[in-house]
Amino acid sequence: MNAVELHNVYQQYGAMAVLDNISLTLAEGEVMGLFGHNGAGKTTTVRLILGLLQASSGDVRVLGGTPGDSDVRRQIGFLPENVMFYPQLTGRETLQHFARLKSASKQQVDELLEQVGLVAASSKRVKTYSKGMRQRLGLAQALLGRPRLLLLDEPTVGLDPIATQELYQVIGRLRSEGTSIIICSHVLPGVEPYIDRAAVLALGRMEAVGSLQELRTQAKLPVRIRVAGLNAEQLSDPAVQEIRSLHADWHELFVAPDDKLATLQRVLQLQPQDIEVQAATLEDLYGYYMEKAGALGVAGVQQ
Repeated sequence: MNAVELHNVYQQYGAMAVLDNISLTLAEGEVMGLFGHNGAGKTTTVRLILGLLQASSGDVRVLGGTPGDSDVRRQIGFLPENVMFYPQLTGRETLQHFARLKSASKQQVDELLEQVGLVAASSKRVKTYSKGMRQRLGLAQALLGRPRLLLLDEPTVGLDPIATQELYQVIGRLRSEGTSIIICSHVLPGVEPYIDRAAVLALGRMEAVGSLQELRTQAKLPVRIRVAGLNAEQLSDPAVQEIRSLHADWHELFVAPDDKLATLQRVLQLQPQDIEVQAATLEDLYGYYMEKAGALGVAGVQQ
């Protein structure tokens, strides 16, 4: 059973179409990145999954049931982009409050405080917490009840690099336990290693869905080959689309994916000092699909 199924979903606010014929599935134990420009429809999609909105037309199924159903909601964890808690409550009191709402065990409160590194601050009022601490508390509340579906909107905001890595370790563990996860994030390089598939929304339409390798195959963006110890004349070849000079003795070659192996073999015969290969990144793919959709003028940074 898929955790999320959207079929031919339209969403309108008055005469304005926010989602235009969206179809999307999220499998059990899958981590999906949901990306798009401001106003692309990401927040609306999340609200439909949470049952906070009803689709104008089309079908939305969540964990085999109807979004908003009480049994379904108890199996969902949600971390919003802007976390807000009662400032006068302590961290522990905050989690205890949400545990009662979700019928989660009190024992899990202590487990989660330790898991997100807030044991020492658990007796302090939330108003004294830094942004990163509130974000970790928000993650803890999202994990109450051991959700089968987890929705994370900008989960790394305010987190330092170590806390960010710990967050993704938690996500990896949850995935191995069968939890399905949707991540919306501005930080595409940070999220890239941890998603199974990416879904790119543009102007209310689903522009692309697939693994990064599938999207690379579709987009056919050039591969970057960075070479040290050789000059541009040595590296020049009809298969090379562009050569850029980098720092020190490094040059960067741009070649079509089909020409990658042949180019590598030729360059290696020239005995370079070092060589690096970089396929199209998530940022590259995002830019490609935004341009393809005609959304570059509104893309900016993601929300």
